[in-house]
Amino acid sequence: MANIQERRDKAGKLISYSIRVHRGRGSDGKQLKPWTATFEVSPTWTEKSARKKAEAFAATFEKECREGVTSDSRQKFAAYCDYVIELKEQRGVKHSTIVRYKELTGRIYPQIGHIKLRDLRADHLNDLYTQLAKPGAGKGSSKATAKVDLAALLKEKRFTRVDLSKKAGVPLRTVYSAVKGERVSKEAAAAISDALGVSAFREEEHTRTLSAKTILEHHRLISTVLEQAVKEGLVPFNVASRATLPKAEHKEVNYFQPEQVAAIREALEWEPMKWKTLVHLLLITGARRGEVLGLKWDKVDFDGSRIYICNSVLYSPDVGIYESTPKTERSRRYVALPGETMQLLRRYRAWQAEERLRLGEYYQDQGFVFAQDNGKPMHPDSVTDWLKKFSKRHGLPHINAHAFRHTMASMLYFNGVDSVSISKRLGHAQVSTTANIYAHVMEEADQRNADILSSIFLKKA
Repeated sequence: MANIQERRDKAGKLISYSIRVHRGRGSDGKQLKPWTATFEVSPTWTEKSARKKAEAFAATFEKECREGVTSDSRQKFAAYCDYVIELKEQRGVKHSTIVRYKELTGRIYPQIGHIKLRDLRADHLNDLYTQLAKPGAGKGSSKATAKVDLAALLKEKRFTRVDLSKKAGVPLRTVYSAVKGERVSKEAAAAISDALGVSAFREEEHTRTLSAKTILEHHRLISTVLEQAVKEGLVPFNVASRATLPKAEHKEVNYFQPEQVAAIREALEWEPMKWKTLVHLLLITGARRGEVLGLKWDKVDFDGSRIYICNSVLYSPDVGIYESTPKTERSRRYVALPGETMQLLRRYRAWQAEERLRLGEYYQDQGFVFAQDNGKPMHPDSVTDWLKKFSKRHGLPHINAHAFRHTMASMLYFNGVDSVSISKRLGHAQVSTTANIYAHVMEEADQRNADILSSIFLKKA
């Protein structure tokens, strides 16, 4: 039976009823959020009459919920959006997508969350997108630096850095960075503080301006929610289709020139075997950061000189580091590797085996090609942080993991490889995606081909 609660104003006058219908528990055993609706009371009604009408409405509302109609158009956007996100999660949408949806609602709800579905208009959305485009609308990532002398604190508590790494559950490298006064993630800082029993870090946050691409992400979520409302007969049309959208800027992909690649590879010769191999694999495979971190030894085919990408390592604040499937179904793919890469992987495997023996019980082997010092999956941001320090150390241009992906694809285009083959190697869902991303690279490659043809056929005798 639906739960009915009175809502009164400060003077004690009855203004509405809150209706809640219990939904039970999901397949994971967690309590599902109830269906909710609001029944507004006319000033001309007696309280007895209002109660009777509210009970009749609640009975109808509950019947509609049980039959698949979740609410009516009087439900506020925030409540209905929560329902749609929950519905998506139950239907198997990736956890990373659900997390992203919830992040977006943090900016959406303050602006339009209180508006009823039936009252939502295009100008509400236009105002939202205008606000999101203003400087400071986006909250940047949080980092933390030690505000105490961690080396002295460890000595005082008779902790080694390895002890702290084990107790805090963070990589040994992170502990060393924190002790040296370098910035670490706020999650790592919190874990180290808990392990030491003191508040040892100072958080640093910064704001940023949201890009048109990010604003369009907000729009797509709103449109998805309203499309579900149309399907359920709650609103006659998707009002998001009438909103004025920011123009998405087309950013040309950044890729390294051959001489830059040569400089990076030369610098890698001075770096630890693990990172030398990891960066080499990023460049040769064009794989995404999480895909390389998700690679396990049983997916390395030494006889066939290829790897099978079918796993990805991701991070979200609510669950930490976790394993998932790749971005799309097409992202599951075999990637052929040259002999040089296979030889490097063999040498690296031997080095890793020696490290496991050296570390003993501390190393928990989970089969990852690239792992933390304790054998557990690596935080994706650790790759980004290492590349930043690596580029500074060797005086190289700014390097991020995705730049290697762009470099591989661009070099293949310049050497006459077709879009279908490149798209397959990148794991794009559609060839058109590859063509859109690398449009200017394809144009440049075609111009090079024209120059070659000119030199062959039009040169003077």
